[in-house]
Amino acid sequence: MTMKPKPSGAIPDRMIYERRESGVRSYARSMPRQFGKAEGVWMHDSEGGRYLDFLSGCSTLNYGHNHPLLKQALLDYIAADGIAHGLDLHTDAKEAFLRTFEDVILTPRGLDYRLMFTGPTGTNAVEAAIKLARKVTGREMVIAFTNGFHGMTLGALACTGNAAKRGGAGVPLSHVAHEPYDGYYGPEVDTADLLDQRLSDPSSGLDAPAAILVETVQGEGGLNAASPEWLRRIADIAKAHGALLIVDDIQAGCGRTGGFFSFEEMGFTPDIITMAKSLSGMGLPFALTLFRPEFDQFSPGEHNGTFRGNNHAFVTATAALRHFWSDGAFQVDVRRRGDLLDARLTRIAARYGFETRGRGMMRGINTGSGELAGTVTAACFDAGLIIETSGAHDEVIKVLAPLVIDDATLGVGLDILETRIREAMTSEYAVAAE
Repeated sequence: MTMKPKPSGAIPDRMIYERRESGVRSYARSMPRQFGKAEGVWMHDSEGGRYLDFLSGCSTLNYGHNHPLLKQALLDYIAADGIAHGLDLHTDAKEAFLRTFEDVILTPRGLDYRLMFTGPTGTNAVEAAIKLARKVTGREMVIAFTNGFHGMTLGALACTGNAAKRGGAGVPLSHVAHEPYDGYYGPEVDTADLLDQRLSDPSSGLDAPAAILVETVQGEGGLNAASPEWLRRIADIAKAHGALLIVDDIQAGCGRTGGFFSFEEMGFTPDIITMAKSLSGMGLPFALTLFRPEFDQFSPGEHNGTFRGNNHAFVTATAALRHFWSDGAFQVDVRRRGDLLDARLTRIAARYGFETRGRGMMRGINTGSGELAGTVTAACFDAGLIIETSGAHDEVIKVLAPLVIDDATLGVGLDILETRIREAMTSEYAVAAE
C-alpha cells in the first residue's frame, strides 16, 4: 500500500504561519505539512502526501473524516436553510438530537440525565460541571487526580495535573486537591483507600469536596486505565462524603473504550458526565454536561454561552447516534477491534520490555522515554502515519485510530509503528541510552 505519493502541485507558502499565527501552536510543529483533504481514515497534504490517521483529532473523529452519511445529513440541512446558530432557542435540530439521545443512549441504558448545552468545547463542559457541583453542595473543594487532564480554562485547568499546562494560567489554581490515581504508587497501594482515609480524618487538612472528578482512562495523562473496582470504590467514597461524582468522558466516550460511555457495565452511575470531542460525529464543536435531574439547579442564564446552540453539530450528532448506536453491532465490532489492537501492541511491547496502557481503542505503548517515543512518532509521520504521544514525559505512544478503521488498514498502521520502534531501538539512540 502506497502511503505517500511523490509530491505534486504547488508547494504552499508556510511563512504566513510564521508571520501571523501565534507560537502557541503545537501539533503543526511535529506534523509540518499543510493538509487540504481528508476522508475516512486518511488525510492528504497539499503536496500530494497521504497519511493514515492514528490521532483522530485526539478522539474527535471516532467515525473517521467526513463520514458520508453524516456529511450528507449536514448538506441536506444546510440546503434546506436550516438554523445554523440559535443560542439556546428550541429548534428542529435540537429536538431531533434530544429525542434521539433519549431513545438511543439514555433509555436503553436505564439512565436519567438532563442535558446542558454548554459552550462548544470540552473545557466548557467541565467548567459547567464543577460550577454546578459547587452550587448544589455549597462546597468549594474539588478532588481531581494525578495525571488528569480536563481543559485549559481556569476552573478545568485547576483540575489538570500537567505542570506545563498549569504554568500558563498566570494566577493561582486553587480549590482543587490532586489525589493519587489508581496505580499511582504501584499495584500494592490502594489509592482509593488512601482517599477515604484522608476524607474521613478531620485533621487531614483535606476539605470536604463538592465533587470528585475522574477519567476512567486518562487520555493525555498516559493512557492510565482505572480498574472497575477502583472506580466503584471512588463512586462509593463520593456518595459517603456528600460529593458529586463527575466522570470526564470527553476523550474516552462516544465508543472509544467500547461502550458509548466509558463507565458502562462497571457497576456505578456518575452524578455528572462531561462529553465533547466525537459527540458531533464529524469534528464540529459540540459539548454536553449531563447530570441527574435533581441537580438541575442553575437559574436561567446563570451559566451560558453564545455558541451553545450549534445546530449543525446537532444534525451530525443525531445522524451518528442513529447510524452507529441504534443497535449493538457497532459496539461489538469496536470491542473486537480493541482486542486485536491490544494483542498486537502487547506483542510489540513485549519484544522490547515495554508495557501497554489503555482500554478498548484507546491504547498505547509506554516506552519509558519521551525522547524515544518522540523519535518513533516522528519516524512514523515520515512514513505516512499520524500518531502522537501522551504521559507526564510524553513517553507513551498513543494509538487513537478511527473506530471505523478496517482490520487490514489497522494492521498497515501497526506495521509502520512496529518497524519504526525496531529501527529506533537498533539506532544510535538505543546504543546511547544503554
